[in-house]
Amino acid sequence: MASRSTILPSEISAYIAAHAAPPDDVLRDLQGRTVELGPASRMQVSPEEGALLTLLTRLVGARQAIELGTFTGYSSTCIARGMAEDGHLLCCDVSEEYTALAKDTWERAGLSDRIELRIGPALDTVRALPATPHLDLAFIDADKANYTAYYDELLPRTRPGGMILVDNTLWSGRVVDQDVDDPDTVAIRAFNDKVAADDRVDAVILPVSDGLTLIRKR
Repeated sequence: MASRSTILPSEISAYIAAHAAPPDDVLRDLQGRTVELGPASRMQVSPEEGALLTLLTRLVGARQAIELGTFTGYSSTCIARGMAEDGHLLCCDVSEEYTALAKDTWERAGLSDRIELRIGPALDTVRALPATPHLDLAFIDADKANYTAYYDELLPRTRPGGMILVDNTLWSGRVVDQDVDDPDTVAIRAFNDKVAADDRVDAVILPVSDGLTLIRKR
């Protein structure tokens, strides 16, 4: 699967993808099986974003992590591979159909022992977690309308120095098009503004794929 940057020129995006850690056989097989799903396959993260997720997980030394929006499992596989063997990744999704592919991929990758899947609204799952700051890493890639709510619930549960990563924050460039006012775009703009003004964190939006925001809790 080629890079799917919605922001960068195609030749630059392809160059970046060609110089990132390439997917192995497990991830390439998952890409092919996900493409067979048709238009829904666009929800899968790109290979270079997956490589970045693994790197960031390793850099933060994550042992306790959570993912909101698992789909077919590409991003969760990349995150879990960056964790220590005793790490625990909690995956939240509402689709048993899509996550069946994820579970098969985790098994093939030898990661099933460090990944837990919960089917149901992600906000309910997060709110049921201990309120103490115990998370090292969170990845948000679920419904855009709830981005701010997810952030509000996850930040108190993230340890100082921990990270929250948020996908699709450039939204194909629609965030800067004032003629666009659909609910998802409006929600992402509001989320981006909130994070930029939050003195509890350090944050930056990277033009990777559809925009990836890196948020470090102070």
